[in-house]
Amino acid sequence: MNRILNEIRKIIDKNMALYLPDVKNSDLENDGAIFYMNAQNGTEFDWFVNDRFPFFMVFYNDKDNLGAVKLALYNTGEVRVYLYGEKGKDFVKMEKLYLDIDKTAMLKLAAVLTYQADDKKIWNGNIDNIHVDTEITDDELREFSDREKNHAVMKNRMNICSLSAVVSKKITEEGWKVGYMERDEPHDKDDSGWFFASGNEDDDYLSDPKNLMLLAVGMVWQQLDRDIFKYIDMPVGTKLIRISSNDFEIDKNDKEIYMEKRE
Repeated sequence: MNRILNEIRKIIDKNMALYLPDVKNSDLENDGAIFYMNAQNGTEFDWFVNDRFPFFMVFYNDKDNLGAVKLALYNTGEVRVYLYGEKGKDFVKMEKLYLDIDKTAMLKLAAVLTYQADDKKIWNGNIDNIHVDTEITDDELREFSDREKNHAVMKNRMNICSLSAVVSKKITEEGWKVGYMERDEPHDKDDSGWFFASGNEDDDYLSDPKNLMLLAVGMVWQQLDRDIFKYIDMPVGTKLIRISSNDFEIDKNDKEIYMEKRE
């Protein structure tokens, strides 16, 4: 078994003994097997965009099949372990620690898991059934590393998602989609520069700070308006208006804003 995966197993066993002492192997799927949850994004995407591996999970062995342990391993060596009791219905603890493993070793594991799990269409599989001890050649490692450039756009957008934006409460409280979005110079490193409005605000409304709020760009995208994502990496100075239910275009002051509410 790969050294890193052995460390993951030790961490999971230790934390279960500490925080879920009443849980027996017989209570868990495949007697406590660790499953590699690569089906959602895939190894390559999570490694190059989210800076981590897909989650490693241990599941309860009942009809609900909820998680007992979820472990995230980041390319910095940071490990976050989430533990759940009551057959997965009760969050118990989150532990954070660091593995003393160099990034090259983790890069090699990411490549191996891509080739031996994703490329072979082994999704959310038991790690014991993935051939992780396969030796990877220098050419294979270079080929995998070169894939990073294919994810540069998505990586940049995800970084922007962590930054703040000014949002009209017409969007957050009244249920309107974003109808107008404008990007100014950021105020600081945590600011995206984006301003999101519904398009039916007047000057008096927008001049009152009580009608505006700060939210992460990612929260606006995920919870309020999925349509903005493909535009959030546009440069400072960009002004966009919604022209249909799903699309925006550069505001040339020659069209009415298409406005609609979320379903």
